[in-house]
Amino acid sequence: MEPAQPADRVPPDATPPDGQPPVRPGADPTPPPDGPPALVEPATDAGDHPAPPAGREKARSERSPKDMVLSLLILLVPIALLIAFYRGFLGGDSPVTVDPAPALDQARSANAFPVAAPSGLGDDWRTVNARFQTAADGATLRIGYVTPEGRGAQLVESNVGAEKLLPAELSDGQPQGPADLPDGLSWQRYTARGNEQALVLLEPNRTVIVVGDAREAELRKLATSLR
Repeated sequence: MEPAQPADRVPPDATPPDGQPPVRPGADPTPPPDGPPALVEPATDAGDHPAPPAGREKARSERSPKDMVLSLLILLVPIALLIAFYRGFLGGDSPVTVDPAPALDQARSANAFPVAAPSGLGDDWRTVNARFQTAADGATLRIGYVTPEGRGAQLVESNVGAEKLLPAELSDGQPQGPADLPDGLSWQRYTARGNEQALVLLEPNRTVIVVGDAREAELRKLATSLR
């Protein structure tokens, strides 16, 4: 009598159905997939990459501020040279001056009031504007100056009524008493807008105003230079 065979043992001559090759004992019955086996990439992690050497990072951080400073110097040096050339050779800080003669000639030709012109002020008094205007209520001559101290002063001559001219030129200016100038005329000291002050000469056919933020000594010099 032959011993019984184990249930999971396949006889050597057993043939699987559908013409498949026989399965040897202990082999995986799952057929391999078609084509070559797939290559599996090993798992990587960002932390697996080696960090750059500490010395290299330190050198890079030390160079960055230096490079920025050098770049700024490259930009600033030509600008500084241009500014120095503009100020030193082209007079970049000097105000643009004008010739007051045409405005004075227009005022005299209009014959609206006696026109007085400054005389003997010197080259350090720079004329920056000069204009003569006529309107329905009268005519006005304005000449603006930059004084030797670099401040502003303006000469105003007009036959517009003083009650209208003074508020327009001095804002809420108020009389402060006589100025006692050496020319013998009745100049009056006035306050003006902001930090300005004024000298005012009231005459029947004209009003003369010297006003600005210049010191009183310079305003007095401009007033007494009128001829």
